[in-house]
Amino acid sequence: MKAIVLLLTAVTTIALARPDARPPAKSVKSAPPKNHLVQAGSAIAPDPDNGGIKLATGFGALVFADNLGKARHLVVDNAGTVFVKLEKLNDGKGIVELNDTNGDGRADQTVMFGNNTGTGMGIYNDYLYASSDTSVYRYKLTNGKVMETTPAEPIVVGLTLQRQHASKSLAISPDGKLFVNFGAPSNACQEKDRQKGSKGMDPCPILEEYGGIWLFDANKLNQHKADGKRYATGIRNAVSLDWNTATNSLYALQHGRDNLNNWGGVFTDELSAELPSEEFLMVKEGSDFGWPYCYNDHFKNKKFLAPEYGGDGTKEDRCAGKDKPIMAFPAHWAPNDLLFYTATGANSFPARYKNGAFVCFHGSWNRAPLKQGGYFVAFIPFGKDGRPSGKYEVFAENFAGVAEQGKPGTDVNAGKLDLASPGDAKARPVGLAQGPDGSLYISDSVKGKVWRVMYTAKK
Repeated sequence: MKAIVLLLTAVTTIALARPDARPPAKSVKSAPPKNHLVQAGSAIAPDPDNGGIKLATGFGALVFADNLGKARHLVVDNAGTVFVKLEKLNDGKGIVELNDTNGDGRADQTVMFGNNTGTGMGIYNDYLYASSDTSVYRYKLTNGKVMETTPAEPIVVGLTLQRQHASKSLAISPDGKLFVNFGAPSNACQEKDRQKGSKGMDPCPILEEYGGIWLFDANKLNQHKADGKRYATGIRNAVSLDWNTATNSLYALQHGRDNLNNWGGVFTDELSAELPSEEFLMVKEGSDFGWPYCYNDHFKNKKFLAPEYGGDGTKEDRCAGKDKPIMAFPAHWAPNDLLFYTATGANSFPARYKNGAFVCFHGSWNRAPLKQGGYFVAFIPFGKDGRPSGKYEVFAENFAGVAEQGKPGTDVNAGKLDLASPGDAKARPVGLAQGPDGSLYISDSVKGKVWRVMYTAKK
């Protein structure tokens, strides 16, 4: 569950390098009155075209905000305030706060603050948490507000910037455990990264500092990497993290490796477009999911030895004892956010969605000779055992704005679309958040659109 607390609109820009400095003035933009203003308490209508996306039956969507910049993860507080992290600074700011002040269901006030780009967002214990690629920090709330002179408090500092898989996505448990992704700055821990014929280092030295999830204390300031604890290993890169309150445990989705076809033979271009799997992981303390030595094959439901370590597509070897995913998806779909749905109010989604998982597939760039895949939001029903109770299904699609083969509400042709290059996509879903009324918010990394999805049919 992505925890939420009350946070109102006063925010500020804080320089982490000078936490005692008075921040620059706030950047505030207010939209003019809209002609679709509704009366307080009346139902909020979705856009006629659902903001351009296609949804499962019974749902509607509206564009809550647009043109924010290259968005990443987002969170929503109890008052309905939406906070969006940016990959690149917009007008010198890295976090966008969005408020609907007239009750029409759409943001009409935008406040930008913070001077760090990044990915991770969370709200816990009267603090707004965020991450850059080298730090985790938070903003203290005072009477539900971040005061103009309130500094950004450093939680995890001094991290080394890596050239790949640097996003410090995060999740916070209700008792204050802070989980941070440390993606491996490598594809397969080769002696020469991504080079044909280069063998894998054995043992892989990268695993000492990366390729896993680290645990910190969300309530403690100025922690360094050494103050944390490696909670799980063998994970190449987990941009998607969330704490499941129904099972009181951590879950993640792994971005599988690339370039199996560098090894030729059985590892054809077509096979490399479909393997290895993107893995849905139930993460326990001490879990080892096998990277870089192993890759997952969802067709055979097994983990096999990677070719860099002598694998030929049939050898399990050391991989037979590695932890397995609870569900697997086709290669390169890029799962970039995970949300366990917990809303229970009158306007929440139907009961089958309760405690189920939404997964945001950002979409591939390297499925040649096949067309690109992903670019949709999936829903996975969960059972009481903390595992999927059914197949994944398309929940929202048509973000890319090209012909889709998928059918919302089913897994038929999920993630298949007529897209040759990711640069041709009009939008790419990247973040998920739950609103206090049960709405699902989805962010876009191309231009920074935010959709608000609501259940519109009668229960």
